[in-house]
Amino acid sequence: MQTVGSGLGQVTENEALGISRNPWDPDRTPGGSSSGAGAAVAAGMAPIAHGEDGGGSIRIPASCNGLVDLKPTRGLVTNATVSVEGLGTSGVLTRTVADTAAALDVLARHDPAAWWSPPTPHRSFATATQTDMPTGLRIGVLTDSPIDGIHVHPACTEAVTVTLRTLESAGHDIVDTRLPLPPTDELVAAFTTIWNVGGSGIVLADPDRVEPHNRALRDAARAIDSWSYAEGVRKTQQLSRRIVEGFLAGFDLLVTPTMACLPPLVGAWRAGSDDNPLMSLLNSYPMGVFTSVFNVTGQPAISLPIHHDDATGLPVGIQIVAAPWREDLLLQVSRALELAHPWADRRPPVG
Repeated sequence: MQTVGSGLGQVTENEALGISRNPWDPDRTPGGSSSGAGAAVAAGMAPIAHGEDGGGSIRIPASCNGLVDLKPTRGLVTNATVSVEGLGTSGVLTRTVADTAAALDVLARHDPAAWWSPPTPHRSFATATQTDMPTGLRIGVLTDSPIDGIHVHPACTEAVTVTLRTLESAGHDIVDTRLPLPPTDELVAAFTTIWNVGGSGIVLADPDRVEPHNRALRDAARAIDSWSYAEGVRKTQQLSRRIVEGFLAGFDLLVTPTMACLPPLVGAWRAGSDDNPLMSLLNSYPMGVFTSVFNVTGQPAISLPIHHDDATGLPVGIQIVAAPWREDLLLQVSRALELAHPWADRRPPVG
C-alpha cells in the first residue's frame, strides 16, 4: 500500500509509484500520508489497514474515504522509538467503531521495554463500545480554522452541525467555550520545527532523487541547530499544556471537522511548487489544520464518516477529541453516532 515518502504529506502522488486515487472519485486524492491504506479499505480490498499519524495522516484518509480512525493518546501505542517527539503514533483505518476498538485492544498493550508505555487498560476498548455513554457531557465546538486565512468548506461545517444535533438530542450540553489556541505563527513554527525531522533515520541511497518537497523539508530540518530544535520542543510542550488545561476546564469532548475541505483534486497540491517546493505543504494545510493541533497536545481524536456532500457525493468526516486517556469515552460516543447515522454499508463506486 502506497504512502507518502517519509510519511510527510497529505497526498500520495510521486514519480516513482504514481498517483493514489480516491475510490469515491478517482480524480481526487484519498488523503495521506496513509493514502494506500485508506483507498484499500474503502475499496473493499481489506477490512482494516495500519497507518501512522504525525499530523493527521490516518484521520485525513479516514475523512477522504468515508472510514473510521482513532488517533490514540500519546504513548498508549508504542513504536520502537518515540516518533518526532511524540507527535506521531500508530492506528488503523476501518469501517466500524467496533473494529477500531478491537484493533486498539491489540495495539495498546503495555510494552515492558518502553519506559513511556502505560499499563494495559483494565477494561477492554471493545467492552467500552457495548456500554452506554454517560449523559450530560459538555460538548465543545471548533469550526473556525486554527490557522488564520483558511476557509472551511460548508459541507465540513454541516457535518459538525449534524453531529451536534444528534448529541444534543441524546442529552448532552453544547457549550460555547472557546478552545484557547495560540496565535497561528506560534503554532505553525513550533509544530514544523519538530515535524520537519520526520524523515530522520531513513537512509537514502540517493538523496537527490527524493521528491522536491520532501527534499526541501529535509533541508529545512538540517538547517535547524540543536538549540533552536530544543526551543521548538519546549514550545510545543508549553502550547500543549495551555491547550489541554483549557480543554479540561471547558469540555468533556470537542467536535471539529476532520478537514477544512473536501478531498482535493489530484495535482492541486502542486500549485506554485515549481518556484517554491514548500508550496506543496502550504497547499495541504486545509487538510490537516484541524488534526495537527491534537498531535501537538497528544490527545485522543477520532474521525467518523458522519456526512456526505450532496453536490459531489464525497464523504465528509468529523473529528471528536477527548481528554488524554479517554479513548473509552470517544468509542462510546462514536458507537452511539454510528447507530444514529449508519455508514458501514456505504460503498464507493470504485471497488
